[in-house]
Amino acid sequence: MSFIPLTTAEEVLASKIVNCIYQVHKTLGPGLLESIYEVCLCHEPEKNNIQFQRQVSLPVIYDNIKLDAALRLDVIIEDTVICEIKAVEELAPVHQAQLLSYLKLTKKRLGFLVNFNVPVIKQGIKRVIL
Repeated sequence: MSFIPLTTAEEVLASKIVNCIYQVHKTLGPGLLESIYEVCLCHEPEKNNIQFQRQVSLPVIYDNIKLDAALRLDVIIEDTVICEIKAVEELAPVHQAQLLSYLKLTKKRLGFLVNFNVPVIKQGIKRVIL
């Protein structure tokens, strides 16, 4: 399986998302609840006419049956990029596995795992491409 680069449009959107993340962290800094960062992160694209959805329900389908359970994606931007938001002392491998699962289940290629609880936000952003 060979790697397929992102399109120019996807790269431009990714850059805009990272700018939004930086703006939120620059304004708020670390130490708040995940839900606060999520609301503020959604405010940034809204200011720039970028479409997003918060707390998107993703049904679980197992053995061709839609189960009475759903996953919750923190933010999807432009129906293209998943942003999984954390405010933890340290990202764990399970956090990246969670984002990878979301990307596979939604058949999306690009996601950001963002931990806002860091002194420098560059240390808290993981970009994941399938």
